[in-house]
Amino acid sequence: MTENTIIPDQNQPAGSPERGEPVFLVIGKLRKPHGIHGEIAMEILTDFPERLQTDSIVFVGAGHEPLCLRSFRQHQNYLLVSFEGISTPEEAGAWRNQWVYVSSASRPALPEGEYYHHQLIGLHVESETGEPLGLIVEILETGSNDVLVVHPEDGAEILLPIIDEVVKEIDLEAGRVVVHLLPGLRP
Repeated sequence: MTENTIIPDQNQPAGSPERGEPVFLVIGKLRKPHGIHGEIAMEILTDFPERLQTDSIVFVGAGHEPLCLRSFRQHQNYLLVSFEGISTPEEAGAWRNQWVYVSSASRPALPEGEYYHHQLIGLHVESETGEPLGLIVEILETGSNDVLVVHPEDGAEILLPIIDEVVKEIDLEAGRVVVHLLPGLRP
């Protein structure tokens, strides 16, 4: 599971033409200007930082302003990035705390059996016996394995680790995930 689909402002439309398929994917967040030449620190929020290349277009802020990446380099836990037309700390500072997106059409293909988070949000979850359990509303990244947050129509949410013993089938076309409920997974 990779690539975050973050909608920073819940009142901001996602720009998705279809359920589950956003137009933009978050890859970072701009933080503070660095130096005197218009660089700005970007927090990396993607598993694919290698997709960034000089002269590539990224989209910044709620208005998805297209900006051409002039340069980037690693600095501590951040990337220092600069954009065409931005050459002073003041110009770079105007973009502080803005999300950085790429077009979802440019996302890399994943190996068989791996999915982007946004592909799973909204899928129906059912047990191996066909019992409906609810909808996936969030995916928690825990370090060891991701966890599906499932909201049933009534009752407490169900947390399901994404491990082979639990997740038996993911069918994007049918919009469902089949799971095996290990003891203790249901509240």
